Amino acid sequence: MRVLLIKDVKNLGKAGEIKEVKDGYGRNFLIAKGFAKLATPEVIEQFKKEQEEKAKREAKEIEKLKKLKEKIESITLTIKHKAGANGALFGAITNKEVAEALKKEHGIEIDKKHIDIHPPIKQAGDFEIDIKLGHGIHAKLNLIVEAI
Repeated sequence: MRVLLIKDVKNLGKAGEIKEVKDGYGRNFLIAKGFAKLATPEVIEQFKKEQEEKAKREAKEIEKLKKLKEKIESITLTIKHKAGANGALFGAITNKEVAEALKKEHGIEIDKKHIDIHPPIKQAGDFEIDIKLGHGIHAKLNLIVEAI
């Protein structure tokens, strides 16, 4: 029996491959569990079309993320934070603060989990923050922290 793998199957193959398997294994395990479909010409053609559409959607998304990266890198974000007499901030600048400031001042919505602040910002000054946008695209945000 020939099957088209829909998902990766350990010790058999990766998604998109056509494999020759025993009838019982194919029907009772692979097809029944949703790991594969019977490899008919129609199923193979449909799978190829779905993969092409997926590639087009990904390309559009990557293009959108590249534009967002350019927009983020052209921004200089300023955050005002309470500080002590010696210039040290009370607490560190958090991902949440940066995400809220980006949304409030520039209308850019970024999940706080995608903002990487290393090492923690505990002093006033200029900093560069890494923002993960997805698909391996990273943006560098210029951040100015002012003590109040």
